[in-house]
Amino acid sequence: MRKLGGLKLGSWFLVALGLLALVGWSASGRGSSERASLQTTHLEFRDIAGQTYSWATIASHKATVFLFLSCQCPVSNLYGPRLAELARQFTGKDVQFFGVYPDIQESLSDIQRNAKEHGFPFPIVQDKAGLLVSQFKAAYTPEAVVVNRQGKVCYRGRIDDNVVTTKVTSHDLQQAIEDVLAGRPVPHPNLPSFGCIIRRGPVTSVVLRPGTPTYAHDVAPILQAHCVECHRPGQVAPFSLTTYKDAAAWAPDIVRYTQNGTMPPWKPVPGYGDFIGEHHYTLTSAEKEVLVKWAKAGAPAGDLSATPPMPHYSSGWQLGKPDLVFHSDQPYHVAADGDDVYRNFIIDPHFTHDAWVRAVEVHPDARAVVHHVIVYVDGLHLSPNVEAKFHKEHPDDKEPGYTSFGGPGFIPTGFLGGWAPGNAPQFAPPGVAMCIPKGALLVLQVHYHKNGVPHTDQTSFGLYLAKEPVHKNAVVSMVANFGFHIPPGAPHYEVDAQTTVPVNCHVLSIMPHMHLLGKEMKLWATLPNGKEVPLIWIKNWDFNWQRTYWYRQPVALPKGSVVHLVAYYDNSSDNPYNPNREHPKEVGWGEKTTDEMCIAFIFATIDSEHLNVIPQNPVTVASTSPSTTSAK
Repeated sequence: MRKLGGLKLGSWFLVALGLLALVGWSASGRGSSERASLQTTHLEFRDIAGQTYSWATIASHKATVFLFLSCQCPVSNLYGPRLAELARQFTGKDVQFFGVYPDIQESLSDIQRNAKEHGFPFPIVQDKAGLLVSQFKAAYTPEAVVVNRQGKVCYRGRIDDNVVTTKVTSHDLQQAIEDVLAGRPVPHPNLPSFGCIIRRGPVTSVVLRPGTPTYAHDVAPILQAHCVECHRPGQVAPFSLTTYKDAAAWAPDIVRYTQNGTMPPWKPVPGYGDFIGEHHYTLTSAEKEVLVKWAKAGAPAGDLSATPPMPHYSSGWQLGKPDLVFHSDQPYHVAADGDDVYRNFIIDPHFTHDAWVRAVEVHPDARAVVHHVIVYVDGLHLSPNVEAKFHKEHPDDKEPGYTSFGGPGFIPTGFLGGWAPGNAPQFAPPGVAMCIPKGALLVLQVHYHKNGVPHTDQTSFGLYLAKEPVHKNAVVSMVANFGFHIPPGAPHYEVDAQTTVPVNCHVLSIMPHMHLLGKEMKLWATLPNGKEVPLIWIKNWDFNWQRTYWYRQPVALPKGSVVHLVAYYDNSSDNPYNPNREHPKEVGWGEKTTDEMCIAFIFATIDSEHLNVIPQNPVTVASTSPSTTSAK
């Protein structure tokens, strides 16, 4: 029996899919064992230091491991730390490792930098000619091939069974090496690899027919408008699309994932709510067709001298100099691999008066791993207790802040906004501001998505204070169901909620929230005259792509309007993101990874409110907190 949640204006209460959306699975389709023709065929290759190797090198070791890698493939990079550690484990055990980079799009300097970042303790080979790829029939990165001293390929396939280290249950490559060293047959000599397809042939020249799209004239404008904000060096996307060389190399994947809607990552159903930024994050049918025709034609370059210049991305404050800037007291060290981390940093702004905020701008520090950011208000000082409990339960965690899952670990009393790749900060409408009560704490939550390389982050955010009289407070309300129970094995379980709006109001933005079982959420309002107003509909929920969606024009909801929410959850073993996939269990509301939520936050102003507040400087005593800095 489902319970209906309620809304009260002014009350309070964003790995594997994103990676595999850019990669693929190989078909094993190869014999259970095979004898490489190394003994009868000339084999000679060099590492990037100039050292030459041959069949004699391989025959001098009990086992030789060829690791096919890539600088750009996100899966390959996530495996980097594991592969370096695995090689170190077999030091002195008569095993020779080689790191093989076969992608023709990757330069020697790219390869050297990538190998250094991962600390690979083995020789690195640039296999541009595809010698080793052909010899060992490699198709994906990462992929491993284990050869014994007799020249027999004893194992080919994946490194292990999960890209996230904490979820690995089968250490396939390690076991295969141990079997070869012990002289035992490898029980599963061919296992499917998952990763990025190895790109071998160069981009071929094509004869342009009339109407054939080219990169310079047709494709570059599309990528610049919708993609390169994230897909450029130093940003959170795993590879760049800023040049013709980049785009041509990824042309098949660009088509595949723009056609299925995975990219760009805009989740709301078009037309179901009119949101700021929708055009930026969605492709028209005509734009998708251009990409398809271009890829099918062989990705022609066109006149590259006519390529539009890259957009300029400011490294400074987009809204101008903030009034106040905050960051965590100490930098946070992001590990190279493992689960995504939601880290919360408590900040005391030392406000002696209420602060009225017109805008918040977030500056991610380590952009390569900062997935999104949310700034919460803790007016009840609940977060210090959450942090203390976390460190008591995790005494070895000496990093600043505390880790939670999804939410900040408590019910906030306010919400200032946040950041996700492509989010542009903006001021609230004239006369509208968000109130931070005097004495309140702020909690900066940063979602870190690891990329195989350790990082240090100290993300900051700036507050833009209201200088003119404030007439309306931007309040946060919610519609939620706290009493649901999703049965084990249920593939499409419905949870709903509804509430009646108590006063005339205008909705500014909305933020749906579920966890890993969530599949779909839809919200709409029924007005007193019976008219239905669409608010938001996300058909393909992705926990890693949560954000606040701002309406192009505030949505009027008269008193008596009913806000409806319906959500669907997959608690079956077929859901690859089910934390209890092997043994599904009943799931209800909670903050843990294994719990769920069903809630949508609604940001609104009340029509009858006319505050006429004259803002004061919220800081009348100089703060000595290291978390506050002057704006730059």
